[in-house]
Amino acid sequence: MASPGVSRSVRSAGGTRIAYDRVGAGPPVILVEAAGHYREFSSFSGLVPLLSEDLTVYTYDRRGRGESTDTPPYSPDREVEDLEALIAEAGGSAHLYGFSSGALLAIRAAARGLAIDRLVLLEPPLQDDDSAPESLSELTELVGAGRVSEAVERFHEAIGLPGDVIAEMRSTPQWPKMESVAHTLMYDCVLSDETSPALLRSVEAPTLVVDSTGSSDDLTGWAGTVASQLPRGSHRSLAGEWHGVPDERLAPVLVDFLLGREMDGG
Repeated sequence: MASPGVSRSVRSAGGTRIAYDRVGAGPPVILVEAAGHYREFSSFSGLVPLLSEDLTVYTYDRRGRGESTDTPPYSPDREVEDLEALIAEAGGSAHLYGFSSGALLAIRAAARGLAIDRLVLLEPPLQDDDSAPESLSELTELVGAGRVSEAVERFHEAIGLPGDVIAEMRSTPQWPKMESVAHTLMYDCVLSDETSPALLRSVEAPTLVVDSTGSSDDLTGWAGTVASQLPRGSHRSLAGEWHGVPDERLAPVLVDFLLGREMDGG
């Protein structure tokens, strides 16, 4: 049976305090959140209990979010240092599962030589046009002017969320939580802009890239591109919605791959 969650913190190389939870039993896996998410507003709330029967699951607040602190100026390699501290806390090596821009961070950590056993990536968002600098500049300007709600809205427009969905999100309790970390949306834009084919080719860990059959062509195409450029990459499509796969369908695929007992089929 999974053990109860324990909330802790660790200091990364630059002195940043990284808050995390740990639950479960088995080999360690660190879950890396997407843009705008952290433990209080997590993408992984339903996934953690499904994984924790087989794995020791670490969830954490990426720097500048929730209970974690920050140390400017931002660099993607500072976030790699945060993961390095968590991996040390987990016993010296760990698996990583990254969702969306969290997958880009997981890729970067593996490329930098951290002790990562296996990777699973769900729809890492590449940039294949010139929109990234423009989006980054606009978000920086909006956040700098204190217009955090507009920054959150603009970010979701840029990633392809329909206007009616964004309007519906505005009326939920989750919107203020996204506003509270709006300044970190730029971090994810930088991660995307700095993910290159050369970086992908330097990842040595066995990696499973997953996409959803309900996603748009750009997301599924990027997943295929990442898998093809990783030296030890494989690719699976799972039934799901736009930019997401139900936890009950994703969890067994994650567990089987991370424990080295992959199943055939989709």
